[in-house]
Amino acid sequence: MASDPAARAPATYAEYVGLERTSGSKHEFVRGELFAMAGGRRAHNLVAGNVTRLLGNALLGRPCLVFNSDMRVRTGDGVGTYPDASALCGKPTFSDSTEDELLNPSVIVEVLSESTERYDRGDKFEHYRSIASFDTYVLVSSSRSHVEVFSRGADGAWSFREFGSGQVISLGSIGVELTVDELYSKVFGELP
Repeated sequence: MASDPAARAPATYAEYVGLERTSGSKHEFVRGELFAMAGGRRAHNLVAGNVTRLLGNALLGRPCLVFNSDMRVRTGDGVGTYPDASALCGKPTFSDSTEDELLNPSVIVEVLSESTERYDRGDKFEHYRSIASFDTYVLVSSSRSHVEVFSRGADGAWSFREFGSGQVISLGSIGVELTVDELYSKVFGELP
């Protein structure tokens, strides 16, 4: 009888990566523990899709990449996670030739939900800050038109801005501007 690879938690990060590459589901790895990644609801999925599409369109023709939630990101403190979107300009660095684990995102986007918001704002942000290249954290509400952007300055200090309907978000590190209204296109029930 074959054993289920998810039946036991991996003891090391390397074992975790091996499990992720053979598992049919995604897990976050934090301090030796596995946490199953749940699927998002309608609003969460629409916002995450809009973010990825808008970033991708804005970066067309430039030496930049945008990844959706299927790209695992490894933090500097050894956490493996799947942000809703990540982006960088320049050459991506992966953990190995499989290219399924990004090491150098500059922008990370998380779409907030009731079950993840506290973690996304707290410990997860702390883990992301251990990535040397990471300089912009975007938190997008899935329940109202509200976006928060944390940016790391040249001195290493983080600044914070909030955006609402009708406003434009500037992601300076990758040279992109996004409108809040486009991020929420079709999210709250309106159709074209």
